[in-house]
Amino acid sequence: MDLAALNAFIAIAESGSFSEAAERLHLTQPAVSKRIASLEQQLKVRLFDRLGREVSLTEAGRALLPRAYQILNVLEDTRRALTNLSGEISGRLTLATSHHIGLHRLPPLLRAFTRSHPKVALDIQFLDSEVAYEEILHGRAEVAVITLAPETQAPVQAVPVWDDPLDFVAAPEHPLAAKPAITLADIADIPAVFPGENTFTHHIVRRLFEAEGLTPNIAMSTNYLETIKMMVSIGLAWSVLPRTMLDDQVTRLPLPGIQLTRKLGYILHTERTRSNAAQAFMNLLDAQRDGVA
Repeated sequence: MDLAALNAFIAIAESGSFSEAAERLHLTQPAVSKRIASLEQQLKVRLFDRLGREVSLTEAGRALLPRAYQILNVLEDTRRALTNLSGEISGRLTLATSHHIGLHRLPPLLRAFTRSHPKVALDIQFLDSEVAYEEILHGRAEVAVITLAPETQAPVQAVPVWDDPLDFVAAPEHPLAAKPAITLADIADIPAVFPGENTFTHHIVRRLFEAEGLTPNIAMSTNYLETIKMMVSIGLAWSVLPRTMLDDQVTRLPLPGIQLTRKLGYILHTERTRSNAAQAFMNLLDAQRDGVA
């Protein structure tokens, strides 16, 4: 079975588009179509239904997809296992991380890693934490440094590295900032800007309100914390931000008795072979967690 054709099949299945798959693979669309035609001919089945510009998997395509992932992952694991025998820390390391962690937590670690292991080519993908989880699950990244989910299911393993306290914030001139103390009930009806509903951080904050029988008034949402901070700083809404982002542009709101935090760390697939480069980077993260680095 042609591995290039399998890669094209997966790219189309994930994107739902021949043109987007071609862009991802740095190929022309006719080249991608030719690979799929060859794969369908080998397997003697149709893999995609094409209705205008819409592309969907046939029953045979749905049956092939998990097996295609498995085939490519076994081959990648084999390559890593053989490369690891030399003991050399080199090659490509695909690392997924969120924009916030990439900006506020990883720079000193990445600097130390590249200085210690100059033969490693880092491929850093900036993704939402939830998307990075899928990249690990499907073997497209070896390590992901993300906001950890409250629970992580096998075969993905989560390793906490940092506690990340969260604070309720508003602009210095916002009416809430003038109050000596406030409660969740005080702010529930006031417009807020939150991370998107699909984010782990959104669920952490939402559960806090739901435990009090309250529903926050979410007027706007975005997954980019820097954008949330900007909207808060100009007085459009209140929000919850990591304490590491607080400065004179936003004011911490006094909510006595409420301590909110999230866990940041890394995830990996326990059933896949790790490259020497991935293990070296994980060792650096573990040292950070233990206070050695």
